[in-house]
Amino acid sequence: MEEKVGELWHRMITRAAETRYPEAAVHLEDIEQIMGVMFRALGGDGGLEVAAANATEHGARRGLLQRIAGSNRRVELAWRDEQSLRLPAVIDYFPERQLNHYLYTWLAALAVGDHQEEEAWLNKNQRLTIKTLHNYPGIAKRYAALVDAHLAERTPEDKLPPAEAAQEHAIRQALLEPGSVEKLPAAKRPPQPVPLWLHPFPPISAPSTSRAGDEEGERGQGETKEIEDMQRHKSERAKKPEQEDKGLITVRMENIFTWGEFANLDRGSEENEDLDSAADALKDMDNLSVSRDAKASAGKLRFDLDLPSEANDDLVLGEGILLPEWDFKKQKLIPDHCRIVPMMAADAQPRDLPETLRKTARKLRAQFQHLMPARIWHRGQQDGCEVDIDAYLRYATDRAAGHTSASDGLYKDLRVGARDLACLLLADLSLSTDTWVNNHARVIDVIRDSLYLFAESLAATGDQFAMYGFSSRKRDPVRVHQIKSFDEHYSGMIRGRIDAIKPGYYTRMGAAIRHSSELLKNQPSGRRLLLILTDGKPNDLDKYEGRYGIEDTRQAIHEARQLGLQPFCVTIDAKANDYLPHLFGTGSYVVIHKPSQLPRELPLLYVKLTA
Repeated sequence: MEEKVGELWHRMITRAAETRYPEAAVHLEDIEQIMGVMFRALGGDGGLEVAAANATEHGARRGLLQRIAGSNRRVELAWRDEQSLRLPAVIDYFPERQLNHYLYTWLAALAVGDHQEEEAWLNKNQRLTIKTLHNYPGIAKRYAALVDAHLAERTPEDKLPPAEAAQEHAIRQALLEPGSVEKLPAAKRPPQPVPLWLHPFPPISAPSTSRAGDEEGERGQGETKEIEDMQRHKSERAKKPEQEDKGLITVRMENIFTWGEFANLDRGSEENEDLDSAADALKDMDNLSVSRDAKASAGKLRFDLDLPSEANDDLVLGEGILLPEWDFKKQKLIPDHCRIVPMMAADAQPRDLPETLRKTARKLRAQFQHLMPARIWHRGQQDGCEVDIDAYLRYATDRAAGHTSASDGLYKDLRVGARDLACLLLADLSLSTDTWVNNHARVIDVIRDSLYLFAESLAATGDQFAMYGFSSRKRDPVRVHQIKSFDEHYSGMIRGRIDAIKPGYYTRMGAAIRHSSELLKNQPSGRRLLLILTDGKPNDLDKYEGRYGIEDTRQAIHEARQLGLQPFCVTIDAKANDYLPHLFGTGSYVVIHKPSQLPRELPLLYVKLTA
């Protein structure tokens, strides 16, 4: 009974303290693509993706009911950084749904002019408001409606202490007449949040896509101990234990032959333990479990691990190929920055097409055979399968008339035409392909089936084609796996190499595209298609994560087009529409929303691209 009464009380007080309008809410996931298109159309940075903003504590004064209910502590405000435009996941500030939608469009337009300079929050948002209203006068009516609605929702000045009332007056004046307030008055508490403005202190210090081992943006400023001579360890990824186990050891110590426990290798800031002792403990462990910890660190141990997904049985085909990489901050190519390592599966054995794909392959081959150019007669040949009657009659008539003519070219031959087309398929074989798309298959399994059916289909047309896979571990090495070169015929050995593909490391896409472009540009065909198959955006362990990798990939695609190639991307990434328009442009990519359909869709897409 007590729990029931408490539940009813909580529900009643929370409802009474509610200042939002959930019935008029607009969700970012419903308009995310529209906001991205609008932001870029207004001149926003095309390399930014639209993502949901994190809720942060505002610290402003709350009403009595809100304090009792414990609500309204956090607020979602918009901001932008080098990688994303962050908008609230839900906007339900106003009782009218249209006003909530207007706020999304206003925030996207406001963020276009934000270049992240160091500037006071009040002055910055006034400047951005003036600039937005000047550049896009059509949005002025929406802004005026938003200001009126927002001022009606804010706490009145007469209900605030004097210092906070002065702050509130300044903010109201700045909303009504942007540029009229030079300074925000001081007060013990922060002012009420302004959802029409960008975040005063955006939480952009730690990227949301950080990875263990990242060379840039590492947490903490303390001592770092490099462990270079440590032998390889078996390892796995695991969750961090929620609390330290302080129970008694109830087994005899002589029965413990290995050491496998949680050790905080990313040393905590409050416990600045001896790094030498931690390194010795690390070397004594037989199995390492790697987890992530959000705490700052005062000292770090840096070392390499052999994770289970590493492919260590491939044959290296050469010493490596040095390629440049684009630095978007310096706006120039860094020469010889990446090293391509050509590889081939050493344990691949010739095999037949998997039984599960044979029925689909037969249908695709029948469809693709219609693309094969019809056989045509070549006349005037010195030899051939038949006598050319027309040429022979002309020759006999000339002889009867007393004219001498050569007897060459009295035959005709039936030959098959050729399509002036070459295609290179570049498949992403990064760690992310080890994830499951359903209860039956992983992404790598879907890619493998796609390569099988793609090769079967193109072999039926006679088109020149090659297939390569790639993954990377920083800029050296970028592993490029040869599955089929242009000089090889499709055979059981090629199918064996397809069967041998496995998840590798990360996705340094720019280097892989540049290497593939060099291979494809040497083909004499009039039309050359570079088909890129991936499941995510470019990334790697170093600074390639985020904007740097996006811009390098975009530059590599631009270089491919300058060589006369036709790049086209096929992806199963549900968020690809946030970044692929910036990389490939409209019409040069396609998103497969059901990854399990990729094996069937890929060959059919090739038909559309080459029709």
